[in-house]
Amino acid sequence: MATVIEVPREKFEELVSEALDMIPPDLTRLMDNVVVVVVDDPPEPNLLGLYTGVPLTERGGWYSAVLPDRIEIYRNPICQICETEDDVVEEVQITVVHEIAHHFGIDDARLHELGW
Repeated sequence: MATVIEVPREKFEELVSEALDMIPPDLTRLMDNVVVVVVDDPPEPNLLGLYTGVPLTERGGWYSAVLPDRIEIYRNPICQICETEDDVVEEVQITVVHEIAHHFGIDDARLHELGW
């Protein structure tokens, strides 16, 4: 049986923050009306992260006075699939990039083509 890596919530939030800091400033400046949060468990199995909202590519003149888009990064599933803390760091980075890509309108098929 594999060992489950325990990463305390505060440390995990730091890892997410560090992953966000790795996104090039030219891209983060384009991010609009989006919040990134750490959630312990996903609403359904097998999710490491989830983007909910209206991608930048689909926003039009109608888009105003709406709640922020939400990117959730799921702590427990990420820790469960990783064998070391370094694996957690890498998986957090991959998941953050993946969900931010959805904010920019990039779908899963294109992400897989790009190697994500």
